[in-house]
Amino acid sequence: MKSKQPVTARAQSPHHPPLKKKPKIKNLRGTVSRIWSYMATDKVLFWVVILLVFISSALSLLGPYLIGLSVDTLIGESNSFSLTTLLIILSLVFVFHSISLALQNYWMIDISQQTVFSMRKDLFEHVITLPMLYFQRKQSGDLMSRLTNDIENVSRTLNTAVIQVSTSILTLIGTIIVMLLLSPLLTLLTLTIVPVMYYGMKWITKRTGTYFKAQQKELGEMNGYLEETLSGHTMVKLFHQEERVIDKFAKNNEKLREVSYWAQVYSGFIPKLMNSLNNFSFAVIVGVGGLLAISANNVVSIGIIVTFTTYARQFTRPLNDLANQFNVILSAVAGAERVFEVLDEEKEDDNLLKDQKDHFTIRGNIRFDSVSFYYNEEEQVLNNVSFEAQQGQTVALVGPTGAGKTTIISLLARFYEPKSGKIWIDGKEIANIKRGDLRSQLGIVLQDAYLFDTTIRENIRYGHLNATDQQVEEAAKLANAHAFIKQLPDQYDTVLEGNGSGISQGQRQLISIARAMLSDPSILILDEATSSVDTITEIRINEALKRLMRDRTSFVIAHRLNTIEHADLILVLDEGEIIEQGTHTSLLLDDGFYANLVHTQQKSRAQ
Repeated sequence: MKSKQPVTARAQSPHHPPLKKKPKIKNLRGTVSRIWSYMATDKVLFWVVILLVFISSALSLLGPYLIGLSVDTLIGESNSFSLTTLLIILSLVFVFHSISLALQNYWMIDISQQTVFSMRKDLFEHVITLPMLYFQRKQSGDLMSRLTNDIENVSRTLNTAVIQVSTSILTLIGTIIVMLLLSPLLTLLTLTIVPVMYYGMKWITKRTGTYFKAQQKELGEMNGYLEETLSGHTMVKLFHQEERVIDKFAKNNEKLREVSYWAQVYSGFIPKLMNSLNNFSFAVIVGVGGLLAISANNVVSIGIIVTFTTYARQFTRPLNDLANQFNVILSAVAGAERVFEVLDEEKEDDNLLKDQKDHFTIRGNIRFDSVSFYYNEEEQVLNNVSFEAQQGQTVALVGPTGAGKTTIISLLARFYEPKSGKIWIDGKEIANIKRGDLRSQLGIVLQDAYLFDTTIRENIRYGHLNATDQQVEEAAKLANAHAFIKQLPDQYDTVLEGNGSGISQGQRQLISIARAMLSDPSILILDEATSSVDTITEIRINEALKRLMRDRTSFVIAHRLNTIEHADLILVLDEGEIIEQGTHTSLLLDDGFYANLVHTQQKSRAQ
């Protein structure tokens, strides 16, 4: 188990925010525009929702006016309508207002869920097409966080933000217009709270944006650490590292708690500020309005004062909603930006070969011509590697850890591209072969066989999805797996969980070999397939591998040199270069690096 980053303990004052550097949203407008492109898939329904927002906003403005008019009618200051008529109209306004709210919420949920469905679909499809190098740079837990937490954050925001923001803006504009028509003086008094509100909100949101972004980042890192730790729980227990793991998790958890605490503290100031300003505005309107109502000129009526108190609250409520939604939207945009960062990663692409319609059938002649590869220029992995393997030959790769053996296999599978030199398959440059054509004709048996959480039958069928049950069983027989499978309670329908935790390592390896046999590959890759099993199981696996390797070009990464004595070509690598090549016999006669490895292993087994 490896840790991506060292964690340094640092004291945090409970009275000060823990961050010195402010992470910012890189491209607010661009991110919102991309979210909109997903939302606009059902434009008709979306504009219906917006129309309902207009209707509900208009009805919410009409309600307070009718209440004030009813008050004036009741006390005899107005006789435009009868009180009964006004109450009936007011009841209808509230009923239709409720219906419009219900419909817009219902349809907006549909739009938002369709939006995040499409985003999640695009993200997963894109992640699957990313090159291997990307997964080596990123924690899988961080990717999981983007696929789940960040997407869900966008979903929760879209469910409410679009309607609330639109309603708040329309209500705010409409309220100011109606208030100006009723009493410019009281309107001016109501608007005096706006500057205070603006600077207060500016102070708050300047900090909340920073901490909501940091919260998403810390959450992603924690998920990455959790996934890494739980996947490697065996190593944790084996090396008795429980306390260290718990301590590191506590530090990560504390960092997340800190940024989440300050994000919520600052965002919590918003309703408190709005309530205080709301109460202040209410007091001013009632006090000044009352003086105007009893003045000799009778500037305003009692009904207008009642209407204004309602509008004053209705004026601050959309401002409050906008402020709250601003924080929520910032959090969602931060999550969406993390999603789009992955979507913007360059994927494996065969666009240059899209016009090739014919399937390329591989026979198995392989040639590496002065191939070099590095992850960065300071870290040369392969240097000027050249060799040739004929169809049906077995090529063994030998050398110390980090010599470049796995990199050769990765280049052959086009997980990476050479930095210089060329790879040829049957006389065709590998860059001109579609990855799908190439990999569909590769069979790989790794040291640690990976099995999916499904039945044994489906795990074997993964090598050829259209295979019949009979073909699956035939492959299992060739792989020496049929006997132990038949002894299981559900036989081929036994469900494997947790990477086949209910069966032995050797049995998992036999299933992996059966899967490779069913795929009927032209090129076979074996990565130390017998290193983790007992002697009897190794014999069974070797028998299965001999059947699998027959008439196929095979590449074998081996540490037990006695397993490759009959290889047609042995490549000895050290520090990214082929330092020796030949057969087992010829290399022993050369008495070089390979011969020394053989003698060392023989002495080790003899002791």
